[in-house]
Amino acid sequence: MQLRIMNLKSSIKPVLAGLGVILSSTLSYGQEVIVTDSTSIQPDAEVRQVEESKQGTQRKKVDGIAAVIGQYIILESDIDLMYKDMQSQGMSTSEVTDCNLAGSLMENKLYAHHAIQDSIIISDAQINGIVDQRLQGLVQQAGSMEKILEFYNKESEAELRQEIFDLTKQSQLTQRMQQKIIEEIEITPEEVRQYYNKMEEKPMFGTEVELSQIVIEPEIPESEKQKIIDRLNEFKADIEENGASFSTKAVLYSQDPGTASDGGRITLTRKDPFVKEFKDVAFSLQEGEISEPFESEFGYHIIQIDKIRGQTVDLRHILLIPDVTNASVEKAKKEIDTIRKKIVNGDLEFAAAAREASDEEETKNEGGKLINPRTGDTRFELTKIDPELFKQVEGLEEGEVSLVLSQKDRTGRPQFKIIKVTKKIPEHEADYATDYQKIKELALRDKQLDAIAEWQKEKINDTYIKVNGKYRDCDYTSDWVKN
Repeated sequence: MQLRIMNLKSSIKPVLAGLGVILSSTLSYGQEVIVTDSTSIQPDAEVRQVEESKQGTQRKKVDGIAAVIGQYIILESDIDLMYKDMQSQGMSTSEVTDCNLAGSLMENKLYAHHAIQDSIIISDAQINGIVDQRLQGLVQQAGSMEKILEFYNKESEAELRQEIFDLTKQSQLTQRMQQKIIEEIEITPEEVRQYYNKMEEKPMFGTEVELSQIVIEPEIPESEKQKIIDRLNEFKADIEENGASFSTKAVLYSQDPGTASDGGRITLTRKDPFVKEFKDVAFSLQEGEISEPFESEFGYHIIQIDKIRGQTVDLRHILLIPDVTNASVEKAKKEIDTIRKKIVNGDLEFAAAAREASDEEETKNEGGKLINPRTGDTRFELTKIDPELFKQVEGLEEGEVSLVLSQKDRTGRPQFKIIKVTKKIPEHEADYATDYQKIKELALRDKQLDAIAEWQKEKINDTYIKVNGKYRDCDYTSDWVKN
């Protein structure tokens, strides 16, 4: 559990996964493409020597250059690495060709190159923060830094860190460049109407539902909270008075699985999406200082500051989560059973019950109404809904209330809820009045894609590009091979 708040027909939105590549949809709807690493070079470079050690006897070999885009090169080994990483992610490579991958890489390098030309600045501190978080995740998955270094064939953590840094910076540049291209693009109602009228075949929209829910959480007794606070104060006293190790205590006792194995270590900037309470405390401490226990939505924490570097702090933290009791769980279950019975019997309106009794702050004031995080409206298309939510509502008709459902919050504590299908819209052909918002999204998407395609066409003509060997014979959608 990390302490974060949870949100061209072939454009790219890069995602860092380990030291390799994964597929990522563009703008959440574009064609899937692939991102990997390359080395920044001067445009006239043709080859580089790559030395690999295999049982101490591997000879030097030439790693051929597939293409040069501005100040970046694409190596043939980059393309090989894509295949391996796709396969390691469980993705099918049966229909993926070297040409597909080379074209995607060239697009990526074009964005990164022009991000630099347009003076898009990303601070090293910001990148280092992402690198630290990434390494923490890798250590958690692998169990130790030694295993990670062995897997990626790196001699040291510093070498691994530098490679992740380079990958991350290029990915961030690419994303910023794409955002800059489309950030001012808007769509008018008249453009939406024209877009709809020009559709040769209207799209079909699947069955949609509007949902409301009531969530009841077992109360945490004050005695349980105080136990946690007392325990954290004991840790603090042992460290300050007896010289005990904060890092060791984090490994042994912290209930944050994202950082515990690394001694609770976090690198934090003011812009990082951590909960406010955590950042407020972190940036109020001096180097070496340990905070008093404080509460966030995740539980109770103490923080120790290792180092302050300008607007960045290196810290360690310990998280403890207070438990609910069997009695409080039974009380919550009884409460939601009673609420459901009153609603089903017609003695209580669902929306009124949500406003009065629900423990879910995000929805209670709106009568429990759920907002689709993908679209920002109240409709959920059943074929695209979260699988867990789908199982809970698939058999419900309009106006029907579910049985009491159980789930766990982000800390692992139990919750109980009931869901009502307030409206159900059967599968239908797109209608301008009924589906205006969806049609608007489609029209805006295509307008953005057209802008990206036009930008790419222009920049290909203005950028030094050289494609080598078999990659000159590929049938690209863009004019990478200049005549």
